[in-house]
Amino acid sequence: MRDLSSELLAWYDVHAREMPWRVSPADRKAGVLPDPYAVWMSEVMLQQTTVAAVRDYHRKFLEIWPTVIDLAAAEDADVMAAWAGLGYYARARNLLKCARAVVADYGGAFPDTYEALLKLPGIGPYTAAAISAIAFDRPETVVDGNVERVMARLYDIHEPLPGSKAALTQKAQALTPQERPGDYAQAVMDLGATICTPRSPACGICPWRDPCAARVAGTAAELPKKTPKKKTPTRFGIVYVARRPDGAWLLETRPEKGLLGGMLGWPGSDWCDQPEENPPFEADWQPLDAEARHTFTHFHLRLRIMTVHAESDTQPLRGQFLSPQDFSPTALPTAMRKVFDLAHVTLRDI
Repeated sequence: MRDLSSELLAWYDVHAREMPWRVSPADRKAGVLPDPYAVWMSEVMLQQTTVAAVRDYHRKFLEIWPTVIDLAAAEDADVMAAWAGLGYYARARNLLKCARAVVADYGGAFPDTYEALLKLPGIGPYTAAAISAIAFDRPETVVDGNVERVMARLYDIHEPLPGSKAALTQKAQALTPQERPGDYAQAVMDLGATICTPRSPACGICPWRDPCAARVAGTAAELPKKTPKKKTPTRFGIVYVARRPDGAWLLETRPEKGLLGGMLGWPGSDWCDQPEENPPFEADWQPLDAEARHTFTHFHLRLRIMTVHAESDTQPLRGQFLSPQDFSPTALPTAMRKVFDLAHVTLRDI
């Protein structure tokens, strides 16, 4: 019987991608394990996000907060501002909750078992398995989209996702070795990211080329199959962008719960089919010709932008004016940054 795990590890020893949070195969063989804090940070950031987008954010976070103790002591607003642009902002809130739990409950040292990690805020089954395997070399089965694709092709499984998830996980679990499980977990993900790609897989140079059932059957390009998604709905909203003569902008911190929770944003309406006008103060608000458009996971958003040059003594009903020294557009989440990019042209002549 072929030892598929050993074959993949031999490939990984030569072709492993370099990551800021990763220890090389040679160093791992010598007994060096990665920093669990750096691994946890990378796994949280990589949820719904690409490696290319995460690299600079990961580096920045570790420069500002080099340990989990530093992060736990950080101001919420500072962390949310540093996260701006990375998206899926609930992850940033859970990042802080988890860091504080690790400090409070474990003295600043991450627990090393799947079961203990799963109890921490923001850590689900996949992340717990990934941290346990990659940071602590425990034989946990790590299954992300790359691994699902590799398993579907290796075993020519045609049942659509998400219905096939259990079968794909079972196949992945059967291949997870007791020796070097952390390297193996990263090897399967690297294989899916660089060779067994969604389109035009490079089967000719794949270390699992010969045993791949889908390659033999000629079905690799069509796997994994997925249940068709429902049409993405569109929601609408109104945002109000005001600037005082001293250059201060009217902003508010969004509620902790919900999309963009805890982030800076422009006062505005609910996001729905027919938003109601709800300006933060009475004024001669003027609509922009352009609207800001952004796509979240489950819906498209279209924001109508109202602008005004506010008076120096304006007292808003909600939000507060932030001076140019206290506000940077880079601290805004992407949807709100798009609003700024459109509105500041109109209000820049102050």
